[in-house]
Amino acid sequence: MALSWLFGLLVLIAVAGFFAGRSKSVASAGGDARGLHSRPNYYGWHVALNALVPALLLLVLWLLIQPFVLNRAVMPMLSSVDVNDRGTMSLVLSDVRRVAEGIDIAITEGAISPDEARDIQADVMDVRARLAEVGVALGSDVSIETLSAAQRYRALAYTGTSVMTILVLIVSLVGGVIAYRLVRPDFRSRNVVEFGVRMLLLSAASIAILTTVGIVLSLVFNTVEFFRLYPATDFFFGLNWAPSFSGRGGASELGILPLLWGTLYISVVALAVAVPIGLFSAIYLSEYATKRVRSIVKPMIEVLAGIPTIVYGLFALLTVGPVLVSAFGEGGVLGVSWMGGGTAVMTAGLVMGIMLIPFVSSLSDDIINAVPQSMRDGSLGLGATRSETVRQVVLPAALPGIVGAILLAASRAIGETMIVVLGAGAAARLSMNPFDAMTTITAKIVSQLTGDADFSSPEALVAFSLGMTLFVITLGLNVFALWIVRRYREQYE
Repeated sequence: MALSWLFGLLVLIAVAGFFAGRSKSVASAGGDARGLHSRPNYYGWHVALNALVPALLLLVLWLLIQPFVLNRAVMPMLSSVDVNDRGTMSLVLSDVRRVAEGIDIAITEGAISPDEARDIQADVMDVRARLAEVGVALGSDVSIETLSAAQRYRALAYTGTSVMTILVLIVSLVGGVIAYRLVRPDFRSRNVVEFGVRMLLLSAASIAILTTVGIVLSLVFNTVEFFRLYPATDFFFGLNWAPSFSGRGGASELGILPLLWGTLYISVVALAVAVPIGLFSAIYLSEYATKRVRSIVKPMIEVLAGIPTIVYGLFALLTVGPVLVSAFGEGGVLGVSWMGGGTAVMTAGLVMGIMLIPFVSSLSDDIINAVPQSMRDGSLGLGATRSETVRQVVLPAALPGIVGAILLAASRAIGETMIVVLGAGAAARLSMNPFDAMTTITAKIVSQLTGDADFSSPEALVAFSLGMTLFVITLGLNVFALWIVRRYREQYE
């Protein structure tokens, strides 16, 4: 049964339990709801939650555990792969899952019958051709062993899904029946329901914390594994970035300094664009603009924050880059030859600065508006002009918050990927020329994990070390920004 159908059945059982519990509560009080401890709806929610929540928890746990069980079940069939070689085994298991999914698609499309899918044993070429007819392409490395493992994986997955469906429905029905039997006038359903909802809210809040812990642990473990294979001193102090997947890292140079330089250089250019424009926009909107102008201009500025970064990247590649080349390239209108191509630090920095304008503008606008009007009135009453009031009263009072907004925008710039990939190029170099192509840490994380790389090699594990370094930098900036805001913010009544 499809997950959507299973979820729909659970919802129907919960809805039926709600109305059944509500009706029984009223009937048990002789038709007078005043004889109940709680309102009738609480009795209904008690039955509905008991029918829905335990079943959903079982469903989620089953879906999380089943892939690991299936992988371990088919691993003994892959005798040609070393079990201790985790990288190769992971790639082969992904092929097994892909072939199993392809067989399911072929059965759905009618290219292969279920009986034929169970009997496929030897003719891999025939299987590849028949799956290609329905748009499922298999690589040339698919062997008889992989095909047999895929058949086993598919059969076990079908069995597991069937058992899961039955157990989930049984848990839902049993939970609903038990809760229904507890319905009586003196049952404190309101207390139970409110406690249950409170636990659900606590669980939802814990997901963010657990997710953060999981991300950090995954980065830490893989970073430690990388430094077992590659010297940490060469990584942090190396001046050259030249990964090579030949020889499993024997000839690779993986120094982070060129990537760190490109990251910081592009971020500085972006902030040089975003901070003045965003701050001046915030000052105008909060101090000079009329309500009508503000109601139009502020939403238009904030629209920039809703544009996908891939669109900014295409804008940098197709528009900003060629414009800069026509001005600063060889044969350009300015008669200089500083820029050899459209991808450069300046290209990515300008576009990223445009993307950051709403971050700086919106945060600064909120901070400036938080300054009490009485301070402005006092300054104007003493004879200061509006510009003098803004410069000598409002901005000093709002400065800590503005600095925090700038640092938050900086951390956003450091973590940007798509604009850098399309606008800055892929060259890892140490250069002061803003018209040279460079790359950043995030761009190299993408490139290192793209393709059929051996995930046990230093060239693949280095992506986690780069991610850990970037995580520490952005975390430090965020903590510093929050410290400045809390340390120097003004408290007004």
